Amino acid sequence: MSALYRGMDQASLDTGYNNSAAVQDSFELMAEFDVLSEQMRGLPKARIGLRYGAAPRQLIDYFPAAKPGPLLVFIHGGYWQMRSKESFSFIAKGLQEQGMHVALVGYTLAPAISIAGIVAEVKAAIAWLAAHASDFGGDPRRMLLSGWSAGAHLTAMCMDAPGVIAGLAISGVYDLEPVRLSYLNDKLGLKAEDVPAVSPMTLAQSPKPMLIAYGQSELPELQRQSQDFHAARVAAGMPGPLLALPGLNHFTILRELSEAQGALALAAKDLCAASTTQS
Repeated sequence: MSALYRGMDQASLDTGYNNSAAVQDSFELMAEFDVLSEQMRGLPKARIGLRYGAAPRQLIDYFPAAKPGPLLVFIHGGYWQMRSKESFSFIAKGLQEQGMHVALVGYTLAPAISIAGIVAEVKAAIAWLAAHASDFGGDPRRMLLSGWSAGAHLTAMCMDAPGVIAGLAISGVYDLEPVRLSYLNDKLGLKAEDVPAVSPMTLAQSPKPMLIAYGQSELPELQRQSQDFHAARVAAGMPGPLLALPGLNHFTILRELSEAQGALALAAKDLCAASTTQS
């Protein structure tokens, strides 16, 4: 087979972006996350299913902290075509312990919608939170935008939304050309001409701080995507570190966000504090 992208043929490219297949216990890890998330969603103060739009998945789940404070807005992954916010409620626990409110955003999945359409939905959700977060104790002027996998891509695409002070992008994909060439495009329907407008790598970089994180046990292409995107931001003079976490794969890295003393929970707290000081 001939090379399609960076020396990879179709089979190696498909394998290079298949996170679930790369992590042997990914099914068990997601099942664990579902159990923990169900427990979080059952807490009395959780606000489940706040509607920001008319489509079925245009909903937000809100987990307030003990007192007023900054708001972390989390966007789930699943390559824009699977999974849901319900599986990721567990990430709120440690963040709440660090004094942050947490909102998880739902969005319509491909093939029912394009990636550009998903970006528009996420921006609508952020706008809704900017208008309503104060009702639940969150500070709409101190929103930290975060996401995992496809959610990290959506984070990078929505950094300029009003109220967002910084970004925390975890295990993301920032150049969608290899996605277009892989099996993932069966549902996404990306055309070559679509890619630049939905690839953070090729767009003007936001001047807001963004921490880009990945696990050093992730697929090489996922590691490269984070490294290259960070390099593009550095070249554009934009702030924010690159955080490579040893021993973590595409799924276990989320524990670093869900545990109060996890590297990503602490990074989120620091981003909020630093951005507040600079504003």
